[in-house]
Amino acid sequence: MPEKGVGLSSKSEIMEEKLATIRKGIFSILFWSVISAAFIGPGTVTTAAKAGASYGFSLLWALLFSTFTCLLLQEAAARVSIVTGRNIGQALVSAATTARKRTGIIVLVAGAIILGSAAYEAGNILGAVSGLRLLLPWPSWVFTLIIGGIAAAALFFSKTETLAKVLGCMVVVMGISFITTALVIKPDFSALVSGLLIPRIPEGAGAGMLILGLIGTTVVPYNLFLGSGIARRAEGVKMMRFGLAVSIVLGGLISMAVLIVGSSVTGEFSFAAVSGALAADSGPGMSLIFAVGLAAAGLSSAITAPLASSITAWSVSGDSPFWRKGGRGFILIWSGVLLTGMVFGITGIRPVPVIILAQALNGLILPFVAITLLYVINNPKIMTKAYTNSRIQNFLMGFVVFITIILGLTSLARSAAHITGLSIFSEEQILFVTLMCSFLITLFVFTKIRSIRRN
Repeated sequence: MPEKGVGLSSKSEIMEEKLATIRKGIFSILFWSVISAAFIGPGTVTTAAKAGASYGFSLLWALLFSTFTCLLLQEAAARVSIVTGRNIGQALVSAATTARKRTGIIVLVAGAIILGSAAYEAGNILGAVSGLRLLLPWPSWVFTLIIGGIAAAALFFSKTETLAKVLGCMVVVMGISFITTALVIKPDFSALVSGLLIPRIPEGAGAGMLILGLIGTTVVPYNLFLGSGIARRAEGVKMMRFGLAVSIVLGGLISMAVLIVGSSVTGEFSFAAVSGALAADSGPGMSLIFAVGLAAAGLSSAITAPLASSITAWSVSGDSPFWRKGGRGFILIWSGVLLTGMVFGITGIRPVPVIILAQALNGLILPFVAITLLYVINNPKIMTKAYTNSRIQNFLMGFVVFITIILGLTSLARSAAHITGLSIFSEEQILFVTLMCSFLITLFVFTKIRSIRRN
């Protein structure tokens, strides 16, 4: 009899351990869904839906690539934080060899991230308002105040972990909304698989820029600082990888579902056109579900953009108590970003010049951060040998660096053309120049990494 009791006790303990592991896995997915909540905003919904409306399923492969790229960079940023105890902002600042370089990095990174978040916050709020106005015909300013109030309360009263889990639930709502609407459309399976697995650039002047837009709206610099800043050493690398992978893949599927939904639109693209097409094809219920998903996308990004700004300022500050989570500087940054978005939301004015400048600066920062991640994660003096990159990881990250440099240089060229009003070079010429520059820079980076790993 005692032996049987021991056996039962052992089985009970094993079952409890399995349940505890499952609970940890679910909490990890919810926690890391903050990254999906951050990149699935109105900008992503607009770009993905427009891609579907313009080219059907032909650009699904770009979303597959951008999801993979996002996962690769976010995992590296979180791994650095968990292994070393330093986030990527601290790693960037510590990599500077002089006080002048250190100051330059702080100004460039913090300025670009905060400026970009403030500019994009207007789009986040306006996107959430657009979703809510599809549900209720209230004035835009009323919805703007409601959204701003919810975001402020969430940022002020919630702990980071609690906030991340709430945002994870919003991602679930978005997932149910957009994936349901995509399934109801009943897309052609063979065309869907072809668009997903066969990379091609459709004919048309805007196809190339839409591809860059799909990648750029998924892989954004402030998400790297956000993910690195909230990474928990206690979670461990293995559980982090699981939660991050599931949440980002879910985010990628949601973006793909939005593209599929957009393919049902004929004529000029707008959120109202998408809603109308869904109502005509599948009844008013589907248009309501789309509206809920759009509102959730806007609200979640309206929370994460200010949060990412404050975390970035804290990460490059040297862990000053003023900028630390809950400090006055931390609150000042997120409230400033949120208020800026609300002002533009109430007036209905889109801050186009600021958005263009932010795109240019973020275009510079993304490859800069990606290259720094490669240096840090391959340095055995910073990372323990067990957690440095393997050859396959280096190859994949090198390819990502190559693409991010192309994105960065193209973003700069577009911004310069828009500001000056001059289009000296065609898109094909710009792409050729950026390809050559990206190849040479990536080659130089790998030469340096090889030297670091040997020392």
